[in-house]
Amino acid sequence: MSQLQQTASSDSTTTQPATSTDGVWQLVCALDDIWPNMGVCALVEDRQVAIFRMQDDLLYAIDNYDPHSDANVISRGIIGDLGGEHVVASPIYKHHYQLRTGICVEDADTCLRTYPVEVRDGVVWVQV
Repeated sequence: MSQLQQTASSDSTTTQPATSTDGVWQLVCALDDIWPNMGVCALVEDRQVAIFRMQDDLLYAIDNYDPHSDANVISRGIIGDLGGEHVVASPIYKHHYQLRTGICVEDADTCLRTYPVEVRDGVVWVQV
């Protein structure tokens, strides 16, 4: 089963996410290596990318760097739902980032980069 979750892309200083589809697709891991409702960190093209697998196998990929704490910790955050939007709470200061857009719920001026991610024949691929 192949699913595609395309997400917006932005840098940490921009509040206007834009779809990014210009990068190279990189193999990350088997889908079974990511437990449902959990995140993992992968080094992809010299970037730390947090990849989250939802209960229904929907995937999100977002920068692992949390600018509020100045640490690479987003993959260790707790995923949840705020107003129907999937989010991850940073484990340090608990800021919530929308997994689809990368926008910080508590500080809309802060945005994490998000990446297209998909499953091909049971393997997770991220476009960076």
